[in-house]
Amino acid sequence: MYVCLCLGVTDHQIRDAIYEGCCSYRQVREATGVGTQCGKCACEAKNLVRHTIHDVHQAQLALAHPAAFAAA
Repeated sequence: MYVCLCLGVTDHQIRDAIYEGCCSYRQVREATGVGTQCGKCACEAKNLVRHTIHDVHQAQLALAHPAAFAAA
């Protein structure tokens, strides 16, 4: 899905930027250009970044402590 129509940035590109090491909306914006033109996509992009970073952290916790997540 396109998040930023101005630059053609997709949700996959935003997620990939996070998987490749971006840890904040600012870093994703610098890597992809999302939200740098008209700004209408900024809210959606920030939500996507927040949720993706949360999911990555949860996956890392599950890998680090598999027994704690297996019991839940």
